[in-house]
Amino acid sequence: MATELPDDEYLLRQIQEGDSAAFATLVKRHTTKYYNLAFRYMANHESAEDVVQIAFLKLFENPSIWNPKKGVKFTTWFYRIVVNLCLDNKKKYRTVQLPETLEISDGKLNQEEETLAQEAKTLLAFEIASLPDRQKTALILCFYEEMSHKEAAEILAVSIPALQSLLMRAKETLKIKMKEYLRDINE
Repeated sequence: MATELPDDEYLLRQIQEGDSAAFATLVKRHTTKYYNLAFRYMANHESAEDVVQIAFLKLFENPSIWNPKKGVKFTTWFYRIVVNLCLDNKKKYRTVQLPETLEISDGKLNQEEETLAQEAKTLLAFEIASLPDRQKTALILCFYEEMSHKEAAEILAVSIPALQSLLMRAKETLKIKMKEYLRDINE
């Protein structure tokens, strides 16, 4: 008989009572997910790790900061914390960082195609990083984190139509930028 793992709400109640093992379980359960979000936002491993550590440290230092009575799931609430920390971090360092590694694993590409594909992927990451913060966040949550529009809208504290508008503007901007890039290559 498999034992059921405690849900996040139970773990948070335990953490509020001083249970450090419950905190370790919560961190282990969610670190990868929140690190991936932060990395997609920050495009830097160290900055992403720092953001996630700071977010969990805030929770550890003040576990009552999350209130289940507000009707928001822990994961939705914590996504908002991580996104806000990413935004704060980006305000400190206004430069846009390119991702450290972008690997293409398709061995069928010849050297020139691989170089062009790598360049396009790097440019796309650069263009995503340069989007306005709310558009970038909407894009990351919906496409990279694969959240529903409802979940992403809750995290951004906007309506679903407003989220869809952010996504539409982000995709349109990226489409224009990538067309410019492709036109430059073909000239």
